[in-house]
Amino acid sequence: MPKMEEAFSNTPEEYYSQLVEILKKSFSEQEIEQIDKAYQLAKKAHADQKRRSGEPYLIHPVLVAKIVAEMGMDKESIIAALLHDVVEDTSYSFEDITELFGSEVAALVDGVTKLGKIPLSTQAETQAENVRKMLLAMSEDIRVIIIKLADRLHNMRTLQFMNEQKRRDKALETLEIYAPIAHRLGIRALKEELEDLAISYLDPVAYKEIEDSLALKGNTRLEFIENIKKRISERLEKSVPGAHIDGRIKSVHGIYRKMYMQGKNFDEIYDIYAVRIIVDTVVDCYNCLGIIHDMFRPIPGRFKDYISTPKPNMYQSLHTTVIGKEAIPFEVQIRTWEMHYTAEYGIAAHWKYKLGISGKAKFEERLSWIRQLLESQQDSVDVEDIVRTIKTDLAPEEVFVFTPKGDVISLPTGATVIDFAYAIHSAVGNKMTGAKIDGRIVPIDTQVKTGEIIDILTSSQPGKGPSRDWLKIVKTNEAKSKIRAWYKKERREENILEGKTEVELEFRRNNIKLPDDKYNEFLFNIALRQHCQNLDDFYAAIGYGGISINRLMPHIKEEYNKLVKSSPSDSPIVLATEKRRKKSTDGVIIEGIDNCLVKFSRCCNPLPGDEIIGFITRGHGVSIHTRECTNVPKDIEASSEPERWVKAYWDNNVKEQFKATLMAICMDRVGMLADVAGQLASMHVMIHNMTTREMKDGRSTLLMTITVDGVEHLNSVISKLKKIEGVQSIERSGI
Repeated sequence: MPKMEEAFSNTPEEYYSQLVEILKKSFSEQEIEQIDKAYQLAKKAHADQKRRSGEPYLIHPVLVAKIVAEMGMDKESIIAALLHDVVEDTSYSFEDITELFGSEVAALVDGVTKLGKIPLSTQAETQAENVRKMLLAMSEDIRVIIIKLADRLHNMRTLQFMNEQKRRDKALETLEIYAPIAHRLGIRALKEELEDLAISYLDPVAYKEIEDSLALKGNTRLEFIENIKKRISERLEKSVPGAHIDGRIKSVHGIYRKMYMQGKNFDEIYDIYAVRIIVDTVVDCYNCLGIIHDMFRPIPGRFKDYISTPKPNMYQSLHTTVIGKEAIPFEVQIRTWEMHYTAEYGIAAHWKYKLGISGKAKFEERLSWIRQLLESQQDSVDVEDIVRTIKTDLAPEEVFVFTPKGDVISLPTGATVIDFAYAIHSAVGNKMTGAKIDGRIVPIDTQVKTGEIIDILTSSQPGKGPSRDWLKIVKTNEAKSKIRAWYKKERREENILEGKTEVELEFRRNNIKLPDDKYNEFLFNIALRQHCQNLDDFYAAIGYGGISINRLMPHIKEEYNKLVKSSPSDSPIVLATEKRRKKSTDGVIIEGIDNCLVKFSRCCNPLPGDEIIGFITRGHGVSIHTRECTNVPKDIEASSEPERWVKAYWDNNVKEQFKATLMAICMDRVGMLADVAGQLASMHVMIHNMTTREMKDGRSTLLMTITVDGVEHLNSVISKLKKIEGVQSIERSGI
C-alpha cells in the first residue's frame, strides 16, 4: 500500500538519526562525517523554510536522502540528495557546493536542480523539452534520475497538502513519465509505490474499492500465503536446500490496470498472490520450477521464462501461475540472488551489490536505451514526440520476438513487423518490401506476438525507401523517427513542395490571408521559433513529418490576429494566394497553391482538354482527376472533406504528353492486332501496352495504353481506329 506521510510525525533530527542508522551498515565513519557535513549545510540553508504542510523544509531533503540510501546508492548520491534544493531555494551557489564537496557532487546537484523545473500543469511542448533535458542528464550520470525519482516519491507521499488540481496534475505526470522510467531502470519497489500513489489521487473511488477487496479477507489471505510458503519450503528442502521463500499481494495499480483497463473482475485476476523463491544458481531455478509444477497444476499459457529471455531492463526470473487444492490461483517467481538484487534495485544494484554487471561494458549496455531514445528523437523538430516516446516505448507491456538467427528483439505491445525491421537496423527498415512470420508471408501492418520468428524481406533496388503511409502503421517512435529521417535526407525537394502544400491548405482552412510582401516574413518568424534557419527547412520539416502544422495552428492564428490588429486600416490584409495562378511543373494550375507536387490519378487518366479538379493528398501533393471521374463527389460541398478539393486548370501552353487507355471491341480475326498497331504507328503514336482477351461470341477486347497530346489528339486517334475493318467500338477507359 502507498505510504502517505503525515505532517510533524517526526522532527528533522529524528529522521536524520534514522538515516545515520542506515548509513552505518554500509559506510565508514569518515564517509558518514562527509554526509553529516552536507546535512549541517542543508540544515543551515533551509533553517527558516517551511513546506506547504507547515513542517520544516529540512525534512524533505533528509527523507529523500533516506530513500536514496535505502536503495543502496553511493556517498555522493546521498550528499547530493541532502543538497538537491540548496542551490535553487537558498543563497548558496554551485561554486559553494563544488568548493565544499567537489565537482562530482556539484554536477549531481546541478542535474537534479534542472530537472526540478519540469512544470506540472503547462503546455505539452514545454514539458516535453524538460523531459528531453532529463534524459540528457540521465545519459551523462544515471544517479541524477535516481535522486530525482526519490525526490518525486517523497513529494507523492506528501501530495495531500496540495490543492486538488495540482494533485491530479502531478499524479498524472508521475504515472506517465516517472513510473515508466523507474520501470525501465528496473527499480520495482519504487515504481509500484509511485503507481499506487498516483492512482490513489487520479481515481480515488476505484483505489478504495480495490483496497477494500484486498482487506475484506485480510487474515485469510495472509494465512493462504503462509500455508503455500510452508508447503513449498518443506518440499524444496529435500532437493534445493537453502532456498529463500517469501510472499506478496499484487500492487493496487497492477490490479487496477487489469480491472479497469482490461475489463476483468477482481476474481479473474490470477496473480493477486505471488510467492517468490530465491536460490543460488540458475540450475536450481529450473529444478524448483519442475518441483512447483509437480506440486501444483500449472495454468496453460501462464509460464514465462525471463531468464533465457531477459526484459529490456535486464529483469530475469521464471514466472509460472499455478492452482492448488484450494482452487486459488497464484504466481510463483523463481530467481537467483543476483537476479533478485537486479529486480529490486535495478540500475542501483551497480552501487549496492556490484552484482550482475561484469565490468563497465555491461553497465553501459544497461544504459544504452537512454541514448537510443535520444538518438531516435534527434531528427524530430516536434519536441512533444519525446513525451509520447516515454508513454509508449517505455511502457511495461512488451513482446519478445526472434530474428531467423535466434536473436531476441523486444518491442512494445502492438508493434508491427515494420517496427521489428527498424529495431534491427534503419537500413533493414528502409529497404523492407515484406515480412515472414514463422515462414508465412504476412501484411506489413501485422502486429507481432511473443515467440514468433520474423524474417524481413528487403529489396536491393537503388533508391528504395519506406512509404509515408508507414508512419500511420508503426507503433514505436524509433521507427517513426527513422522513417522521417530517411525522407528528410533523401526527399528534400519533395518535402519542401509537400510542406508548402500543407501550409497553404491550413491557411485557407483557417482563413489566414496575407499579401506577398508579408506572407514570407510572417512564416519566417514562425520557422525561427521551430529552430529552422530558413523557409525551405521549415517546409521540409513539415513535409517529412518533423513538424506538425496542425499543432502549430493555434499559435499561428494568435500571431496572425496580432498582425491584423497592428495593420493600418488603409492597407487591409488579403489572401494573395487566391489571386496567384502560376504554372506548375506538369502544366496544371492549382488555384491558391504555387509550385506544388502534381500527380495524375490512374482511375481516370486526365488529359489536356478535360475538365479537371485537384485533391490535396496527405504526403503525395495534389492528385488531378477529371470532373466526371467516379471518385469525385458530385457535390463537393456535401462531401466528407470539401476543404481538400481545389480548383485546377490546364495551362494554355501545356506541352507535356500524357498516357491514355483505350478499350476496343473487335471481331476476332487474323491480323486484327497488326492492323491496329500499324494504324497507330502511321500516326506516330507511341504504344506502351497492348493486350487482347477472347470473348465467347466470336469477338475480342483489345486494351491499349498510348501517348497523346490531349483530348483533341485522342479523339482523332479514336476516329481513325474505328475505320479499321472489324472494329465495332472504342471507348476511353478509366472515366
